[in-house]
Amino acid sequence: MEHVDHILIVDDDREIRELIGNYLKKNGLRTSVVADGRALRKFLQGTPVDLIVLDIMMPGDDGLLLCRELRAGKHRATPILMLTARDDETDRIIGLEMGADDYLTKPFSARELLARINAVLRRTRMLPPNLQAAETGHLLAFGTWRLDTIARHLLDAHDTLVALSGAEYRLLRVFLDHPQRVLNRDQLLNLTQGRDADLFDRSIDLLVSRLRQRLQDDAREPAYIKTVRSEGYVFSMSVDTLSATP
Repeated sequence: MEHVDHILIVDDDREIRELIGNYLKKNGLRTSVVADGRALRKFLQGTPVDLIVLDIMMPGDDGLLLCRELRAGKHRATPILMLTARDDETDRIIGLEMGADDYLTKPFSARELLARINAVLRRTRMLPPNLQAAETGHLLAFGTWRLDTIARHLLDAHDTLVALSGAEYRLLRVFLDHPQRVLNRDQLLNLTQGRDADLFDRSIDLLVSRLRQRLQDDAREPAYIKTVRSEGYVFSMSVDTLSATP
């Protein structure tokens, strides 16, 4: 049976939940709706979902807290699209820092939300064709790290597993496929998220910061991802492909 993507909508506004849910259903997606963090946690205990649409402004546990909680638990890899108020730039930035894959500002059209959901799902499941390196080795080695390209997690020098969000994995793959080459923010955003940056888009900078933390890379004197002033970023380490252990 063909898989139908299951979208969970978390919003305390009943009208918005029903509007989004009905529209997505009409466009071939399976949808479920909950009103708050407590219901979200209960729902995820027994039902897998492919993407979560998460409103920031909710009573009780807000979307930022819930996003951080999801990224720290077993749902780390589940894509999250956050809904934010138009004037809440700070919340959008914090949401991206905590691991949201994308955001959409209110008011928005249901059609735009559907397009964003489909784009996030595509990005989660595959790299752009021009970034697809040979997967025969499964392990990409750089410095003291190895990236498992099948399981999509990092291994440090002691074989300790470091889980990555989907966005973190995609950005690291872009760097590893293009080592020692300067990539500007527009290129990185297009290659990892399939869209162009607007004038004030800081999502790549925030994602680079998160990835540096995963790699324990000092932002003041980075060994892996270096900032090239007025140009972008460069992955300065050499990268080797290893054979996976049988």
